[in-house]
This record gives sequence, structure tokens and C-alpha cells, in this order.
Amino acid sequence: MAAKKKLIKVTQIKSPIGRKEYQEKNLIGLGLNKLHRSKLLEDTPSIRGMINKVSHLVEVEEADKAA
Repeated sequence: MAAKKKLIKVTQIKSPIGRKEYQEKNLIGLGLNKLHRSKLLEDTPSIRGMINKVSHLVEVEEADKAA
């Protein structure tokens, strides 16, 4: 069996308006473009790096067993 992939839930809590362009692009890269939208993402170093760049705009939670 394949190993279970760890998932994290990322929710956008603040707007990128007035922020630097790379921050808006990181949100789009995470699949977020409107307030209070959430995405389930695989917990990888590249995703964590993107989250760190916009940590003041998003909220991160560990996802329970997701479909």
C-alpha cells in the first residue's frame, strides 16, 4: 500500500491588495484567490515555503482524514 499523504488545510484570511506582487502570485499558486476560501494541499517542503511567504495572509490547519 502507498504511504498516506499528510494534508494541510490552507484558508485565506486577508486580502493581497496593496501587497507585493510575489505574495499575490503565491496565493494563486496555492489555489487561493478570494477571502475565506480553503484548499486541501499535500504537506510538502515547496508548499510550506509558499505558505511561509504569505503566512500573514493565510491560516494553516492540519487536515483530518480527507477524501
